[in-house]
Amino acid sequence: MATATLHTVFGIFGNITALFLFLAPTITFVRIYKSKSTEKFSGIPYVMTLLNCLLSAWYGLPFVSPNNMLVSTINGTGAAIEVLYVVGFLFYAPRKEKTKIFGLFMLVLTVFATIALVSLFALHGNKRKLFCGVAATVFSITMYASPLSIMRLVIKTKSVEYMPFFLSLFVFLCGTSWFVFGLLGNDIFVFLPNGFGCGLGTAQLILYFIYRNYKGEPKNKVHNYAGSMETTGETEKDADRDPAKHQPDLMNKQADEQV
Repeated sequence: MATATLHTVFGIFGNITALFLFLAPTITFVRIYKSKSTEKFSGIPYVMTLLNCLLSAWYGLPFVSPNNMLVSTINGTGAAIEVLYVVGFLFYAPRKEKTKIFGLFMLVLTVFATIALVSLFALHGNKRKLFCGVAATVFSITMYASPLSIMRLVIKTKSVEYMPFFLSLFVFLCGTSWFVFGLLGNDIFVFLPNGFGCGLGTAQLILYFIYRNYKGEPKNKVHNYAGSMETTGETEKDADRDPAKHQPDLMNKQADEQV
């Protein structure tokens, strides 16, 4: 009885933290809306989160996995929210990024439809649960891993500008809640991916507290999303190596000698 109660409590807490996790990017989208640009933000996490939500919501349905309706309700809500994010990102993204994200979005819908149809018409009982559980686990881990590129950018630039604190916090809280929920329910397809999310959320928080007071790279250095860097202007050292820079001085010196 106590275990069942704790299982429900962590499921409810998981729903609450997951909702905040899904809503956390609204801060980013307010910035995107004001600047009319997606800047260096990536649309990949939103698309991968959408796929995770769709598969997890499907896995939690009673005819796939009994006693997991709390998984279905929050992930169904999350899927609707992520669709709004993807549409908003596509609206303000540059053409190249827009093409990439739209292609990924269509691929996500195709993958989900294929998994849902195969599980519904070709599989039954434990085989259906196993198939959907493996699919949900794989893409849940992919979703949690998608911010790794942002973490790399944070380390390279020594700036947490593109890794919002509350997003990292709720990745940690959400992952931890569902990890415990899965353990209490003895469901490997819930605790395994969320255990990974818990660890990744912890890593993001550690990075945030390490670099939160750093000013980042100098303003004369411009970074693209892949982390490449281009320096504008010339240093004094470069000028010293350029004979053309000293040509006027040599001419003046020669003139003085002639006089």
